[in-house]
Amino acid sequence: MLKAVILIGGPQKGTRFRPLSFEVPKPLFPVAGVPMIQHHIEACVQVPGMQEILLIGFYQPDESLMQFLEAAQQEFNLPVRCLYLQEFAPLGTGGGLYHFRDQILAGGPEAFFVLNADVCSDFPLSAMLDVHRRHCHPFLLLGTRANRTQSLNYGCIVENPQTHEVLHYVEKPSTFISDIINCGIYLFSPEALTPLRDVFQRNQQERQLCLALGEDSPSSWPGAGTIRLEQDVFSNLAGKGQIYVHITEGIWSQIKSAGSALYASRLYLGQYQITHPERLAKHSPGGPRIRGNVYIHPTAKVAPSAVEHTCVLHSIVGWGSTVGRWARVEGTPNDPNPNDPRARMDSESLFKDGKLLPAITILGCRVRIPAEVLILNSIVLPHKELSRSFTNQIIL
Repeated sequence: MLKAVILIGGPQKGTRFRPLSFEVPKPLFPVAGVPMIQHHIEACVQVPGMQEILLIGFYQPDESLMQFLEAAQQEFNLPVRCLYLQEFAPLGTGGGLYHFRDQILAGGPEAFFVLNADVCSDFPLSAMLDVHRRHCHPFLLLGTRANRTQSLNYGCIVENPQTHEVLHYVEKPSTFISDIINCGIYLFSPEALTPLRDVFQRNQQERQLCLALGEDSPSSWPGAGTIRLEQDVFSNLAGKGQIYVHITEGIWSQIKSAGSALYASRLYLGQYQITHPERLAKHSPGGPRIRGNVYIHPTAKVAPSAVEHTCVLHSIVGWGSTVGRWARVEGTPNDPNPNDPRARMDSESLFKDGKLLPAITILGCRVRIPAEVLILNSIVLPHKELSRSFTNQIIL
């Protein structure tokens, strides 16, 4: 029996998704037409023996999240339970696993997958399971390759090329360590929770010692119960025969911002040719002309004669927004270099030297763009009615 855990974070995360995350939690933001974490769930239910999928995070269990779980349960119509477990505080990438260890281990699973919500991947979970069953190590990490410069933005893995043991692990190193990076997708044996217990107990003992000596806890310490898988576990156990890596050549990207969500949508839409051809829009008599891989929501109506002479490029238009005739809404993509097969999304920052950097344009919900204006490389907060053009601005 297998289980999967999806780490969805909380509202203190996803700030780079604003203003989009004002309307919907980041894990439910649509990527290639479906909520971001639906791609994860679909991959998990394809693994034979999967019995339960647990979502762990710090979001309040609001209506949108509960409705998504109910709909997912009905849509897949499989003996797989989808449950949400809410943390009492943000506990890091490992703290939630340890806090909910009894729920994870209930029923005696052979192993459990751990997936970060903010990654796009073809999720080679069956291949990881095959590796695990051949060698049965406590920790199996999914890795991919990046170029030397961009590898510094990720957790870097030094492996034994023969055995694939992780010999060294550094999270976002200051100098080049390895071109193998951590994908944020794991397969753990039940005994993998033991090192998490050790980290938790060590942190508690150190805090108690500080209190006994009348000292404050160092400001660099994480909050109570917080465990960082990457720094507290992977870095410490590397080279001790417990952590191994499976390297994938498939698609993978982080989804840290709205710009990276656009890139992830293109990756998934390309995959739909194989995985979900029914989701791609097709030519039909009297229907709109389709170019490339396109997803049209079932509620959207596109008239074949609709011509507004409006251009929207590299942008996200929020729910209920309107764009006038002869208007142009355009952003600047931050896609990986197509000529470098190891290129990844750069870590996006909104500002440099006090200036807004060119990036995709985002219109929040219910924004009105008038006719014959240009909105370029800008972010427009919800419920704004513009009357002129804007370039490289945040419209509050």
